[in-house]
Amino acid sequence: MPSPEAITAWARLMRVSRQLVESAEDALKAGGLPPLAWYDVLHELAEAGEGGLRPFQLIERTLFAQYNISRLLARLEADGLVEKLPVADDGRGQTIRITARGREMRRQMWAVYGRSITELVGAKLSADELNMVSALLGRLRHPPVVD
Repeated sequence: MPSPEAITAWARLMRVSRQLVESAEDALKAGGLPPLAWYDVLHELAEAGEGGLRPFQLIERTLFAQYNISRLLARLEADGLVEKLPVADDGRGQTIRITARGREMRRQMWAVYGRSITELVGAKLSADELNMVSALLGRLRHPPVVD
């Protein structure tokens, strides 16, 4: 059985995590921008560069379920934010690459999302506290992340 401290920490972590994400989502919505999931995908594709990513790589990097990523990619493609390119040695394979329009959308979203991170977290904790929170959360990942 978990200790009372573990239960309290778990409940607070879940509640605060949900509240922070909801606040960031609300800020994006108020700015007339798409949901945070779009930013996550556009960010990973931008970081990947011109080579893009295969859908399974996006699933690994964003932790979306495959059916969710497929629907999201179809929507991003329809809006001209990503393009699907065939993979030369794999007849059914595709590489997903961010477009110039997708880079611009990511930039617009980051202006709001980054401000949310500052307001919700950065302005409330000192640099030392932020480093401590980051290190503690890193220990909860599987496998643990050591900074």
